[in-house]
Order: sequence, then C-alpha cells, then structure tokens
Amino acid sequence: MTQSIPILQIENLTASAGDTEILKGVNLTINQGEIHALMGPNGSGKSTLASVLMGNPLYRVTDGRILYKGEDITKAPPTDRGAAGMFLAFQHPEAIPGVSVIQFLRQALSNRTGVNLTVLELRLKVMDAMKELGMESSFADRYLNEGFSGGERKRNEVLQMAVLKPELAIMDETDSGLDIDALRIVADGVNKLTGPDRGFLIITHYQRLLDYVTPHHVHIFMDGRVLESGGPELAAKLEEEGYDSFRTVLT
Repeated sequence: MTQSIPILQIENLTASAGDTEILKGVNLTINQGEIHALMGPNGSGKSTLASVLMGNPLYRVTDGRILYKGEDITKAPPTDRGAAGMFLAFQHPEAIPGVSVIQFLRQALSNRTGVNLTVLELRLKVMDAMKELGMESSFADRYLNEGFSGGERKRNEVLQMAVLKPELAIMDETDSGLDIDALRIVADGVNKLTGPDRGFLIITHYQRLLDYVTPHHVHIFMDGRVLESGGPELAAKLEEEGYDSFRTVLT
C-alpha cells in the first residue's frame, strides 16, 4: 500500500525577526487525518512558527524549508498558501467594521476555490454550517468580530473553517481567554471538522483544550524548537510536572 504524502513537512526550519533568531531548526511532520498539539510557554516561538508557516513577511526564513502536500512553499506568498488550503485561526482575531461575517466568507471562499457563489447560495451554505456548529443564524449578518466576545471571535473562526474546508488548519492558542462553555463549543467544532483528508496543528499553553480534543501527537516546544514528541500522555506529563521538567534538555 502506497503511503500518502504528508500534508505538512517542516524540515530544519530556522527563522528570524530582524536580527533576532526565533525558530532554531524546527522539524515536524503532519499526515492526513492527524491532530498535532504544539505546547510551550510564553516566548517559546509557537506563534512565530504559525506566522512563518503562513508566510508572514515580518519573519525571514534563514534555513530549512516548508513542504505542503509535497510542494516547497517556503517562499510562497500568504495568498497562495490560503488558496492552496492552509488556514490560520489567530490568537487575537481582528475586527473589521462594515464587513459582515457572510460578506467576508463569500470573498474568502472565492479566493479559496475560485468559485463565486451567489449571496443566496452562500447563505444556505453558511446556515447549514452554523446549524451543524450550534450557532445562531443572526451571527452571519454581524460585522466581522466587531463587538464580539472572545468566545464569539473563536467560534467565528471555527465557522470559517467549516465553510472554507482547509486541508491544514493551524490554530494559534484558540483556547486563550475562553471560559469553559466557549472552550467546549470550539472543541466540539474542531472535532466535527476532523477527517481523513484534513490535518490540524493546535498551538496551546495548557492541556485544557486537549481534554476535549484528543491529539494523535503532542510536541513540547521551547526555545524555538521541538524538544520532545509523544502521544496524549505527554500533555498529561506536562500538566503534572510543568515546563521545568523539560528545560534540562536545553542545558
């Protein structure tokens, strides 16, 4: 049986912001159908990794490469990565006054697929996704993230994933600032979107999101690189012992 090409391969990735090196030789592979959790303390470079994977021009790749479905995208612009099926759920999603959720989704879906749905076609598609995610239909006509609570902003990003159907979803500290109810809603949305053709990279500080979303692989990320990888038991070890138990690897 021929093994499928990984959705994402990060090979010895080194990247800097200005003169400061942040990523220091990152290696990570995500296969189809896998959920990976990347766990690390503040300042470890987790969010930088997410930004570099999506081509943020504020960061400069100085070594290594990023392969998406076997293609080298290390130098590809963010628009090309999004159109190819990569998606980033931001830690702090921006508000866009005057642009409704459904208007934003229409443009994003057009960029993703090249297909321009009518407003009615898109509304029916969005309504189906919102019903599946347990969201109120009025949500679609609100201005994007304007006046949204932290939980509503994160749920909106889960809605975007449900409509855009990315093949690789990178979630940068999606659990940040969520109360338990919002956390469960986001986790339930992620669980409903998992599938054999989609990969997830969930970036987080704590285990609490992983109480509701079970990863196939857990990676401890510190000082700009992966220190240790394992299964869900690694997250439990981290919860019990803290990050200090892994700092000895750095010395």
